[in-house]
Amino acid sequence: MNTDVALALSILSFAIYAVVIGRILLRPQREPASRIAWLIATIAVPVLGVVAYLLLGEARISAKRRARYRTIEEHLPHPGENEPVRAGLRATPYAAPFALAETVNRLPPTAGNRALLAPDSNAAIRMMVEDIDAARESVHLCFYIWLADNNGFRIKDALVRAAKRGVAVRVLADALGSRGFIRSAHWIEMRNAGIDARIALPIGGLVWTLIRGRFDLRNHRKQLIVDNRIAWCGSQNLADPEFRIKSRYAPWVDIMMRWEGPVVQACQFVFAADWESERGDDVGALLQPEAAPPPAAAPGIAAQVIATGPNLPYPAMPACFSALIHAARRELIVTTPYFVPDEQLLFALLDAARRGVATTMIVPRRNDSRIVAAASRSYYDDLIAAGVRLYEYRPGLLHAKTITVDGEVALVGSANLDRRSFELNFENNILFADPAFTEEVRARQEAYRADSDAVTAATLARVGATRRIWRNLLATLSPLL
Repeated sequence: MNTDVALALSILSFAIYAVVIGRILLRPQREPASRIAWLIATIAVPVLGVVAYLLLGEARISAKRRARYRTIEEHLPHPGENEPVRAGLRATPYAAPFALAETVNRLPPTAGNRALLAPDSNAAIRMMVEDIDAARESVHLCFYIWLADNNGFRIKDALVRAAKRGVAVRVLADALGSRGFIRSAHWIEMRNAGIDARIALPIGGLVWTLIRGRFDLRNHRKQLIVDNRIAWCGSQNLADPEFRIKSRYAPWVDIMMRWEGPVVQACQFVFAADWESERGDDVGALLQPEAAPPPAAAPGIAAQVIATGPNLPYPAMPACFSALIHAARRELIVTTPYFVPDEQLLFALLDAARRGVATTMIVPRRNDSRIVAAASRSYYDDLIAAGVRLYEYRPGLLHAKTITVDGEVALVGSANLDRRSFELNFENNILFADPAFTEEVRARQEAYRADSDAVTAATLARVGATRRIWRNLLATLSPLL
């Protein structure tokens, strides 16, 4: 290699390095811890650090897709204003999380809703199948993981039956989470039956991924909307609780809610935006005021949809979680399979316990991600020192994502308390205020706690120095992911 070529390559390498360093320093909406971690990684191992940042450094989607999301959300009709519901919430200590949630998607709180908690995962699938079999006009489904197992087939067969009797069936399955099902004959069977089945966030090759954005930006939402009248939301994928692709962690323990009332149209809005982003047809007619579901109960449950993703200008989900935690006055119970918080969420939890709120966290003892499990446990000492009552669930992988506050307000959905849900995934949750339904969710949380072991200061004192270093190292590196 001659001197001129070597000089040119050196200049090019330095230019790329300088651009990446500049991007790390100037990129908006990045936590200081994340910025510092990426700077150290890039300076310590320049070549590997630059490549890693290009692949993993930003929760970015292409400018074209971002513009498409913006255009879609602007043209879709938003559910109508509901000032009496807002006024009622403002009279409670829990106004702040609802007010913040409304800024995310411009989806206002609704009243007159009725909700049902499925007894378990298999019952949830059975009930969803019953709703699909009763559908007359439309079935809209979006799930992250869809497996070719008993429950996966039950849903698939019900969708095929609905399509064959003339129901408009629209299906979204994530390209990564449902890749096996998408590549199978079952996907072809659905399309041959007349189902409009589309792949959410398709994955290209390495070069295309670098151009388009991270391959691990996923549609992690889990929802089913039937006839614009019934909506399902929660943590469960379309799979058996035995979850055979990761059976060593089974059973996977989930929670699913069935909703009726005006909140269903807000769920429909989220599906419509996802659907059109994958070049689906315009279903905006279902969002018009005349198509709104009637109140299912009087006064019913006040409920609000929160749908977040990397298309938003800031990490909205941890902000909404933190606002809800700060609103707690007496009791806070949290369940999550993956706990890798950002600073605002961690401090919200610690502060809740320190100011006297009876704060309980339940996480799985066995986690399908060893890295996440180790990083999660690095926070145990601080949580227990602050007064958080911490438990590890024994029977399987506790996959339910729930928060209950003071027995009055709760949040259930697809989002974990980790950076992936906060920055990389498209998620859907429902925030609601109703003592009776909150108590049902709280009873489920208590059942989880009864099958859990307490983590205490004495338990942590037995953890060796090597394991502590490993856990803390992974937690330190978590802002890089």
